[in-house]
Amino acid sequence: MTPGRPVPPPLGKPLVVSDETADPTPATPSTRVAAQRTPTLAAAYGATSADSGLVPLTVARRVPKEDDVEIEIDFCGLCHSDVHATRGEWGTQNYPLVPGHEIVGRVSRVGSAVDDFAPGDLVGVGCLVDSCRECDSCLEGLEQYCERGNVGTYGVKDARNGGAITQGGYSTSVVVDRRFVLRVPEGLDPAAAAPLLCAGITTYSPLRYFDVEEGDVVGVVGLGGLGHMAVKIAKAMGAQVVVFTTSDAKVEAAIELGADDVILSKDPEAMEGADRTIDVIIDTVAAPHDLNPYFRTLRLNGALFQLGLPPTAMPPVSPGVLIRRRLSYAGSLIGGIAETQEMLDFCAEHGVVSDVEVVTARQLNEAYDRMVAGDVKYRFVLDTKTLQPASEKADV
Repeated sequence: MTPGRPVPPPLGKPLVVSDETADPTPATPSTRVAAQRTPTLAAAYGATSADSGLVPLTVARRVPKEDDVEIEIDFCGLCHSDVHATRGEWGTQNYPLVPGHEIVGRVSRVGSAVDDFAPGDLVGVGCLVDSCRECDSCLEGLEQYCERGNVGTYGVKDARNGGAITQGGYSTSVVVDRRFVLRVPEGLDPAAAAPLLCAGITTYSPLRYFDVEEGDVVGVVGLGGLGHMAVKIAKAMGAQVVVFTTSDAKVEAAIELGADDVILSKDPEAMEGADRTIDVIIDTVAAPHDLNPYFRTLRLNGALFQLGLPPTAMPPVSPGVLIRRRLSYAGSLIGGIAETQEMLDFCAEHGVVSDVEVVTARQLNEAYDRMVAGDVKYRFVLDTKTLQPASEKADV
């Protein structure tokens, strides 16, 4: 275990098309974007207000530019952050709003400067569709930490495209700059791969940052959408995995996922017995909880990564427990484009995908309520073939 592993180098540099480098072969509709003046209309589901629920909408997708990739979406994962956003729980939103940042589909068309994707390719789009591309973070392949503010897949002004509000993957198509399109290995089930683009990279990134390897012991706090991915990925890295849960009902589920041990965190004796046994903890719980008992399970130089984002303040951390073992308390946010591609390739190599329940468009509101109630093992995924046909006029 080596803290601070460098991220993979950034993916391909921007293509510059000039008269000298331009492809002399005329573009054809089957391989390149044909002359087009009007946006494509895509069927979608989204919210029109904080209390509207998800309703049918039609989205106008921009005319693809030379560096763009147009994607026909097959599946889109449902993330708990989608619920927060559409219900206005994270502040003022721009409505109508189409959520979804776990997108998997096939390339339908590419711009004239795109040579790394072709129609028919299986691809994905995660939480980001752009960044400044110039700050130190972006140049290091850390677009998620863009110092000027990255552009999320939905609900964010896209300065490079006229300030339009981005609209997400609960739709039949999307247009994304090629730099933020990921190649999904054909060996991965596309529906089960969709949550990898958020839950997968969110848990993979801190595990790789600490260079978890065979012989390390990884603790996972919480066994939901993030937690179950942390178990699978840590096991694939060769680690011994210990799940911390407050629920007796999740003990068997954790073992089925591959956990080597399960500790009921509400049992003081069990927690005391885990003292100094863990190298790194991935905390996925998004509700306020006391971290001090978990710090006591860490060995010298151990670390706890906070991935869950509670809506209210957490109980204070005791500095003494950190100081006495040189412990680190850190946060981590998704991953950059290069690291997300690395994660997808890793998951394909090791046969890791999310446990999913595929839902239709008409089941979306029910799925949201079930997510809030914790009634899913472990991620919902929308089958976009169940969306209604697009109307003749865009709502967004």
